[in-house]
Amino acid sequence: MEYLTDFLQLLVPAALVLYAVYLIVRNFLQKDFDKKLVELKVSNNSTILPIRLQAYERICLLLERISPNNMLLRMSDPSYNALQFQQLVLKEVREEFNHNLSQQVYMSEEVWEKIRTTVNEIIQVVNAAGEGMTAEHSSIDLSQRVFEGMIQLDRDPIGEALATTKKEIQTLF
Repeated sequence: MEYLTDFLQLLVPAALVLYAVYLIVRNFLQKDFDKKLVELKVSNNSTILPIRLQAYERICLLLERISPNNMLLRMSDPSYNALQFQQLVLKEVREEFNHNLSQQVYMSEEVWEKIRTTVNEIIQVVNAAGEGMTAEHSSIDLSQRVFEGMIQLDRDPIGEALATTKKEIQTLF
């Protein structure tokens, strides 16, 4: 019985010391891990932030380029009839969008969905403007109908998408 008491008198303090060492080492390792995680985030941020900003810039440029105000004036060519011009405009919108598809990786799902919705709205407006157009109608007639269609939307989808994008950019700073 005396051996058991002596054994417990040695075991309990040793267990307490071992537990204290365990807690100290665990705390030290956790602080070291947290420090390295912060360093990694800072390092990644200095690398990824410029890339993300460039992606947002490209998306803003996409929106400006597919804006009917800019696109129709830039592409205006009186030698095209309305149907040819409609196909040209739709091709331009799709190419601009497809060229910037990879930018979705750098932005939130909400912003990317807004961009995609805006592109689809522009395509719908152009298609609606082209309904009833014949080869006798000029590209100017189609442009006029597109502008009327944008006015009938009673809102500015390009402006809304730009505002959403800019709002997200501001959260980065």
